[in-house]
Amino acid sequence: MNKIIASILLLLLSSPYIQAQNVSARLQKALQQLQADAQMEHALLGFYVENTETGEVLCNINGNIGMAPASTQKVVTAAAALDLLGSNFRYATILGSDGTVSDGTLQGNVYLSGQGDPTLGSSRYPATTRKLVLQRLVDAFVNKGIHTVTGKLLLDNSRFSYQSTPGGWIWDDIGNYYGAGSWALNWNENTYDLLLKPGKKEGEEVDITGSVPELQAAIVNSLLKTGKPGSGDNGYIYMAPYASMGFAEGTVPPGSSFKISGALPNPAFQLGGELQKTLEQSKITVAGGVEVITQPDAVKYTGSQIVEALDTLYSPTLDSMVYWFLQKSINLYGEALLKTLPAQQGQLGSTENGVKLVKDFWKQNGIEPSALKIADGCGLSPQNRVTPKALVSVLQYAAKKPWFNSFYAALPLYNSMKMKSGTIGGCKAFTGYHTAKNGTQYTFAIIINNYDGSVSSVIQKMYKVLDELK
Repeated sequence: MNKIIASILLLLLSSPYIQAQNVSARLQKALQQLQADAQMEHALLGFYVENTETGEVLCNINGNIGMAPASTQKVVTAAAALDLLGSNFRYATILGSDGTVSDGTLQGNVYLSGQGDPTLGSSRYPATTRKLVLQRLVDAFVNKGIHTVTGKLLLDNSRFSYQSTPGGWIWDDIGNYYGAGSWALNWNENTYDLLLKPGKKEGEEVDITGSVPELQAAIVNSLLKTGKPGSGDNGYIYMAPYASMGFAEGTVPPGSSFKISGALPNPAFQLGGELQKTLEQSKITVAGGVEVITQPDAVKYTGSQIVEALDTLYSPTLDSMVYWFLQKSINLYGEALLKTLPAQQGQLGSTENGVKLVKDFWKQNGIEPSALKIADGCGLSPQNRVTPKALVSVLQYAAKKPWFNSFYAALPLYNSMKMKSGTIGGCKAFTGYHTAKNGTQYTFAIIINNYDGSVSSVIQKMYKVLDELK
């Protein structure tokens, strides 16, 4: 009899219902400890957990409250792009001419027309590096026997809006690598390294010795000072899109050399300048120089068209771009994808059109627009407000799609859990999946806004809560 009772108790304790109750109770206890912490005195916590397979809600703390999601918002853009564009989608960048070739002379202009490829010139892929792309473009001239172009080298940016950055981005971010704008023609992930020579003592001036790649039409002035030994990178670059002059401010540690990374103010012009120099090295002359066609300029070229395509450069597939977008949290990829979605539907590639399309897409798939108040595609804008439940709903939707494996593989590994992180001023967030030791799969989102103290300390306390899912 005792054995029967013991067997029944064991069966009850191992049932999914009892296990779910146990997990919920452990989470509630861990959350109480977190909320009682001094760092949380003036903070807002949002936490939402579902059973991945059944959809059962195991925990809901402010799950329907819109909060600043930081880069966890990238899963919203990535999943929408994979579903609307397809995991095998590729960008095409077209090199062509509007004239004819006679005796090695092209009578007309050469166009390089972009569709928004964020990988053009990127070092993340073997076939997209600056050196290889430039050489391939030069080879296209050589293969056609062209040594002289009577017209211009026109860099066509007109597929995307003139406004390269979302309106909600802050001045402290825009000039730095993570605040790069997005255009129809992107280059080197729209970034450059500013090479510096710090002083030997704290407070000494820092000289700028160059940049990689060499800036084609912009100058950066140094207001930087040498910081304390081991103080790290506290330097910031301030330069607006399309600007020809900017400045760097803050501190960098003493030493013989240092570098900080900035955002190219005009990537198409940068690409055009580099291409023209590479052509000249191969004895190919473009008489009319370099010009960028922006969206407002497009009307001037309405009657012009590419008569002959010289080459087409295809990007890596979307699933591989999503990998880097989520793994390394590359903001440019999110903004390019956001503008690509309307552009692929015949609209102007703009942030506004992209935001509307993404919100409409998720509304059709069960997420209310008020739960997804987004201002960009990557989460950098402090204006973004997304509910923890909305993030979980996105992940639950993704888990049922044929492209899920590539989406899941793109999520970074933190705390031995597959999840996307997010960090901006006063905000830390995680969203992802985890399979417990007993095989139960969970989908979760945790966001803290307006915490006090160090982010590293908050992260460890968030991990303690998430550990209850293990």
